[in-house]
Amino acid sequence: MVRNTTLGSRTFEIVNVILLGLLLISCIYPLWYTFCVSISDKSAANAGLVTLYPIGFSLASYKEIINDSLFLNSFWISIQRTVLGTAFSMLISVLMAYPLARPKKDFTARNTFMWILVFCMVFNGGLIPWYLTIQHYGLINSIWALVLGGGVPIFNVILIMNFFRNLPKDLSEAAIVDGAGPWSTLFRIYIPCSIPVLAAVALFISVYHWNEFFNGLVLMNTSDKYPLQTYIQQLVVNIPVGTNLTPEQYKKLSELSNRTLNAAKVFIAMVPMLIVYPFLQKYFVSGIMLGAVKE
Repeated sequence: MVRNTTLGSRTFEIVNVILLGLLLISCIYPLWYTFCVSISDKSAANAGLVTLYPIGFSLASYKEIINDSLFLNSFWISIQRTVLGTAFSMLISVLMAYPLARPKKDFTARNTFMWILVFCMVFNGGLIPWYLTIQHYGLINSIWALVLGGGVPIFNVILIMNFFRNLPKDLSEAAIVDGAGPWSTLFRIYIPCSIPVLAAVALFISVYHWNEFFNGLVLMNTSDKYPLQTYIQQLVVNIPVGTNLTPEQYKKLSELSNRTLNAAKVFIAMVPMLIVYPFLQKYFVSGIMLGAVKE
């Protein structure tokens, strides 16, 4: 490989490295700042003294959260919701995208279903009909209400459909010549060739299920059924106001503040997705670009 060493190319590389470095800092700094605030002393955090490093190391906020059994329960519910919701949405999305990606002669009602999907993506029935539908099926206060409530992301269906359409038609034709049926063609040809877009869509869906809190707030009747984000949204430092405080409550009040506690909540909620993202990142760009292009 011949490398261009002209002054212009070197200048471009230097400017490019500087810009990418600044972009990297702008992405990392909010995470680092949140972590620093969460482990800083209450007075330093409330005074706004925390910037680049923690002041007055304290783990009181994390102890307050982790010692709460409801927190661990909500964390487990979010894990279940993310796993079940991602698996269900991916299954439905692939099974919808495959026939829509086939030629019209193979699926004559393709355009009709496509218009229905686009209409549903642009217009929806609203919050009340959505809630009544879930209530009618008896899913209120159930994990399946969180899984099925947003189980068909139509935009993701369109991404997968367009990716399927971009695959060489010779592959499916060769499979048909060899005697493969629609199911064999889907699972042996289309899905193995579509790992980039499937990984990218799976990341979208998992992030949605992990970060979404409103459905849990509306569909769950008891706090022990809340997913993590709903629990965090509702969580406050519950310390009675007045003069009749126990020594333990005085100690808790002196160590905790809403600022440090909220920072700890946010940081804990970010960690799982930060762990998962690097494993899917290599598929992200190619999956979205190829899935967004239409022949």
